[in-house]
Amino acid sequence: MLGQSISMLLPEVVGYKLVGKLGPLVTSTDLVLTITKNLRQLGVVGKFVEFYGPGVAELSIADRATIGNMSPENGATVSFFPIDENTLAYLRQTNRSEEKIEVIRQYLKETGQLRDYNNVSQDPKYSQTLELDLSTVVTSVSGPKRPHDRVAVADMKGDFQSCLVNPVGFKGFAIPPETLSAAGQFQWDDGKSYTIRHGSVVIAAITSCTNTSNPSVMLGAGLLARKAVEKGLSVMPYIKTSLSPGSGVVTYYLQESGVIPYLEKLGFDIVGYGCMTCIGNSGPLDDNVVNTIEKNGLVCCGVLSGNRNFEGRIHPNTRANYLASPLLVIAYAIAGRVDIDFETEPLGVGPNGEKVFLRDIWPTRSEIQDVESKHVIPAMFKEVYGKITLGSEDWQKINVAESKLYPWNSDSTYIKHPPFFDGMTRELSPLKSIQNARCLLFLGDSVTTDHISPAGSIARNSPAARYLSERGLTPRDFNSYGSRRGNDAVMARGTFANIRLVNKLVSKTGPRTIHVPSNEEMDVFDCADRYREDGTPLVLIAGKDYGSGSSRDWAAKGPLLLGIKAVIAESYERIHRSNLVGMGIIPLQFLPGQNAETFNLNGREVFNITIPEIELKPGQKIQVEANGTVFDTIVRFDTEVDITYYKNGGILNYMIRKMFA
Repeated sequence: MLGQSISMLLPEVVGYKLVGKLGPLVTSTDLVLTITKNLRQLGVVGKFVEFYGPGVAELSIADRATIGNMSPENGATVSFFPIDENTLAYLRQTNRSEEKIEVIRQYLKETGQLRDYNNVSQDPKYSQTLELDLSTVVTSVSGPKRPHDRVAVADMKGDFQSCLVNPVGFKGFAIPPETLSAAGQFQWDDGKSYTIRHGSVVIAAITSCTNTSNPSVMLGAGLLARKAVEKGLSVMPYIKTSLSPGSGVVTYYLQESGVIPYLEKLGFDIVGYGCMTCIGNSGPLDDNVVNTIEKNGLVCCGVLSGNRNFEGRIHPNTRANYLASPLLVIAYAIAGRVDIDFETEPLGVGPNGEKVFLRDIWPTRSEIQDVESKHVIPAMFKEVYGKITLGSEDWQKINVAESKLYPWNSDSTYIKHPPFFDGMTRELSPLKSIQNARCLLFLGDSVTTDHISPAGSIARNSPAARYLSERGLTPRDFNSYGSRRGNDAVMARGTFANIRLVNKLVSKTGPRTIHVPSNEEMDVFDCADRYREDGTPLVLIAGKDYGSGSSRDWAAKGPLLLGIKAVIAESYERIHRSNLVGMGIIPLQFLPGQNAETFNLNGREVFNITIPEIELKPGQKIQVEANGTVFDTIVRFDTEVDITYYKNGGILNYMIRKMFA
């Protein structure tokens, strides 16, 4: 956007060979979750992944896009599929002209880029390789807290039951044995009484992402819904169901194939487009459901077809969240629980008392392909995308004043003049070491950008809620952090506001920390504000994979506004490291084999970080002193460009200075 080239170290390229064919009952989502787990286990942060082998030719472009879109979850910089004839066929299907397609084909041939996945002689030499036989992929979900924790559906019942009793962690909730059978009852609008317990599904969302732009899984979900309705199955009314397609074209072919009424019958009405449940925009659950969950301490579940299920992201009251294909989202919604063995337990009972199993309503790959070939046609893409720039009628009615500069409205709680250039000078200030800093947060491994800058609902007892209440807003108008990212005052108060944040400075999970000089516990923002009043710079300590998940810019902007000058972590997710540098925060990394425990750090120390004024180089060692303990760290400036941005206080300041140079 700013016209700057992307600066990175020359990456290793991992070759991922695919062979064989997917089974007739396996979906592209199952494949994606399998690949995501495999790549996380291998470790591909900062690397490119290129797919090759005869198995790739068996995958549609939509399937490949679904895999590519999980790159942030598997850690790769990019997941690349070289262009082949399938790619050109997709251009034809999406209404590109034959003339244009032929020009593309000839260009690719002349430059040696048109790949034949069955031709071994075309395979490059990779830094390292791994292989997957597509025939070994089984129906899967991922969860309950991370997208790479794949679970075979056949093992799901036992896995969830294990998660309940496991120690608190990515695969554990530490539910005491005496409360494993806890359950709660509530009345619904239909006059009936319903019971929920550990494992009950309360959110089931076919939610916007590449999954919901993939005809095979979307039409598959529609066919499954039709068969379910014809068998007399239904979804409990208290389960919050939704369908948010990834594209207007999806709505078109769902309508044309005749499956919309069946989806609606099960509660999966089209609620809109864009990021929804996957980013925390599910909206509130019914108070009866929330009160029952909280009163009984239940681990209730969300099942969604999105990419991310990090703690606190989907909904505050769904402690377990599972990524699944759109077909499985409907299946688990009908079952009403995740601790079910689909092989031996029925989804439900038909009107004549007959048991209905998942296998009775699951469509085969060939069934789905037959419907897709009939209903996903070029005319749809022409119809939808021909008028995409017009927007809706409401969009067209918006009156916008003509002006070169944005007319800031000081009363707006959505869009506020940002403070990033306040106090900026034309000339660069000399680099200064960080002196007498305090630790704002002392975190562990796999802290995601959702922990750092949540996008979901604004809790009523949060600093952001207080800010909005002071401006006359009631809780029903708070909206979400994602919707208010144009207001730095809200977003700064929302930084580290995730209810599942584990901070070692305090005893309980949540967005709280200790103001060390006074030993007072308070909200993270209030603590940072207290430090700001007396001019104390701040640091943050973390473990491995700090900043994994979405490439969320506010996960770097927010910490900057809190006064964080440096992060000291065991390792970083690639995009977040880059974003920290882009906002002028220095990313320091413990030396290999070292961490906070190595030096007996507890987060209550006073930190001094020596930053050389002149000889600052990529990857050099930077000394940190904490209450007399001195240790070296590696500065994660990976290129000279990173150093330039840091010296300027970030990329935004650099661009301003460059414009006025």
